[in-house]
Amino acid sequence: MISASMVTLVLPILIFLWAMLSVPRPSKRFWMTAIVYTEVAIVIKYFFQFGFFPFNQNLVVNKNKPYHPPNIIGIEKKEGYVLYDLLQLLTLFFHRSILKGHGLWDEDDFSVTENATPRHESEDEKSTSTERRGSVGSLKSVNLAASLESVHVHFPEKQTPIRRKSSSGGSQLSHRSNRSSNRSKRGSTSTKNSSRRTSSVISVQQKTRKELSIEKLKEQLIKAKALTIKKTLEIYIPIKQFFYSLIHPEYSAVTDVYVLMFLADTVDFIIIVFGFWAFGKHSAAADITSSLSEDQVPGPFLVMVLIQFGTMVVDRALYLKKTVMGKVIFQVILVFGIHFWMFFILPGVTERRFSQNTVAQLWYFVKCIYFGLSAYQIRCGYPTRVLGNFLTKSYNYVNLFLFQGFRLVPFLTELRAVMDWVWTETTLSLSSWICVEDIYAHIFVLKCWRESEKRYPQPRGQKKKKVVKYGMGGMIIALLICIVWFPLLFMSLIKSVAGVVNKPLDVSIKITLAGFQPIFTMSAQQTQLKDLSDSDFKAFIKRYKISDGALQFLEAYTHADVTIAELEGGSNSLWTISPPSRAKLIDDLKKEDSDFSLSISWTIQRNLSLGAKAETAFDKHVIQLDKKVKTGLIELLKSDSAPPVNISNIFPCYIRAPSDSNSKPIKQLYPDGKYHNISLKLERNVNSTNQSQEWWIVRDSENKEGLKLYVFSDQVSPPSLGFLAGYGIMGLYASVVLVIGKFVREFFSGISHSIMFEELPNVDRILKLCTDIFLVRETGELELEEDMYSKLIFLYRSPETMIKWTREKTK
Repeated sequence: MISASMVTLVLPILIFLWAMLSVPRPSKRFWMTAIVYTEVAIVIKYFFQFGFFPFNQNLVVNKNKPYHPPNIIGIEKKEGYVLYDLLQLLTLFFHRSILKGHGLWDEDDFSVTENATPRHESEDEKSTSTERRGSVGSLKSVNLAASLESVHVHFPEKQTPIRRKSSSGGSQLSHRSNRSSNRSKRGSTSTKNSSRRTSSVISVQQKTRKELSIEKLKEQLIKAKALTIKKTLEIYIPIKQFFYSLIHPEYSAVTDVYVLMFLADTVDFIIIVFGFWAFGKHSAAADITSSLSEDQVPGPFLVMVLIQFGTMVVDRALYLKKTVMGKVIFQVILVFGIHFWMFFILPGVTERRFSQNTVAQLWYFVKCIYFGLSAYQIRCGYPTRVLGNFLTKSYNYVNLFLFQGFRLVPFLTELRAVMDWVWTETTLSLSSWICVEDIYAHIFVLKCWRESEKRYPQPRGQKKKKVVKYGMGGMIIALLICIVWFPLLFMSLIKSVAGVVNKPLDVSIKITLAGFQPIFTMSAQQTQLKDLSDSDFKAFIKRYKISDGALQFLEAYTHADVTIAELEGGSNSLWTISPPSRAKLIDDLKKEDSDFSLSISWTIQRNLSLGAKAETAFDKHVIQLDKKVKTGLIELLKSDSAPPVNISNIFPCYIRAPSDSNSKPIKQLYPDGKYHNISLKLERNVNSTNQSQEWWIVRDSENKEGLKLYVFSDQVSPPSLGFLAGYGIMGLYASVVLVIGKFVREFFSGISHSIMFEELPNVDRILKLCTDIFLVRETGELELEEDMYSKLIFLYRSPETMIKWTREKTK
């Protein structure tokens, strides 16, 4: 994990595919290979540390590049480049000394010598055994020597009387070598060479130089072919023998570590989910929950989750089929695939080197534990019988609660049952299989409760202790009360205790005459948004001491929740109405029989990330203008010296800003039900280019300098609890309380219908019947499996038989 490169890739592969799969322990050849390879790697790294190499010039620039050639190969220049290699080499030498001290270092040589000894000794046993001891350590066998000689003998040559005689002599030598399997190859080779020299002397006068060259070339080709076959067999035969002895061992200590492998895969699955940001390119600051909340499924996350889940399914299938061959192939594919992906593909995706990715290193470390367990499983072999769940081996509270939690995981029980049915030889249908599994799970739970009753017996006629009654009963009462009043408590406490004030960032006002262009627009930001002090807020409350509705409303707010938006009286934009629209506006104001409306709208912008449901809250207030106001507006449009027009009951200066987008005036703060009055005036000016400019000025009746708007902001829940607070009180009652109440009701009703299956005094016989079904299924007695399943079904259909089977055992 320190240096993920091509140089360091060899040793993990050798460890997982050679050392850990060796029976009974890694051979001397492995330890020598590891030692020699480590020494060579140290020398190579040392050689490329010199500064005259071109790639060692810009170390700072190329240090973090994952696809820089020295980084991929593992020869980059850095401090402590061979520190871990030297520690590894020291560990290898220390392990070699331990093996030598126990006499296990040369154990492989003795086994090779014993295996190389033939069953039948020939007449010259003494000489052949001496030659055999001289060839210890090589992979050459007698069959290989015979095959090599047969290649020389049976190659078709030119038929002449003299060559035929030499060929017959050669074939006689071949037959002798086959009859005496302990004859050395050196003797047979010298005999053949002498025969060839004799024949060549006799026939040298009959052959031309060209024919002799062709024959020599053929002989060289035959030798090269024989040498190639020999070297190939020297490599192929040990590998074949290694995997053959692994798949078909003479002695097998059967073990079952599937549970540990499953836990390792589960930990890797959790690391992928919660450490997703480490496996993506531009997701360093994101997590999977935020991506899924936006209905987006990231591609890398989907691929990794599916592959991880797929490997877990394949591993389960191999475990149920008990095929060591498939497990070996799966192990080889996983070792090469994961190392190639982690060391070379992942750095290209994340644009970070593997040594700089802590989450990826943690995932790889857990995967190495899985590889070790998987190799141990291959070496020992799969168990011959897989009976039930691993949590059902003991009958105590720990196994009971773990098993109940296992069954509560969505789709896990169903998926396991279907996979077991698919990859297990059985005569039961899927529904029958699920029925047996459900009966077994129910009987196991009853067995755990009966065992607990035996460990902690209740004397007959003795009342329940107060500790039990108040402990268990009091806890249930408190839990039910909390569930019933949870929405009210939650919504109250979340704002009073953990609430966050979401103050406005921008407050805008817009006034519009009917459907024409707005006459006034103004916004307040930053310094124009002022907080209300505590003393001012108390003085504000005293103004409404005679209004109970206003005081009740103000009790829910503090001075920090109130923001004063001071809006200037002059519009921030010119009134650029066209002449036809201006004439149409005057005509509409002159009509006495038609209504003419004036609307004032406001918009409040907040910080959405603090927990608000909507970024902006808005609303408007519309009134119908009377004849006096219409006449005043017409004078403003026609004359420059017309007085301001007063409009009553138009400006709500107290606005509530809830977390949603509906911002309403606070009616409790208007005892008489009337809003503030405003005055409108149209200003005109001529700029330097003799162009007329117009804008409106608005004044509040209580604020002669402009408009003053009081914004009461509701506290919002923290972002961490926003997913619950977003439902509201009624939403929580409908979605949480009623759903939980339905599940709670199932525990308090319908008990009478299940008494005959729940109140079983002794379930040992039924439990043994279920385990017997599992046992005969594993042994291949499928007819007996059908008979025992029929017996189990009949037992549940017959109450009298169930009573007889579940009676307490009499001594």
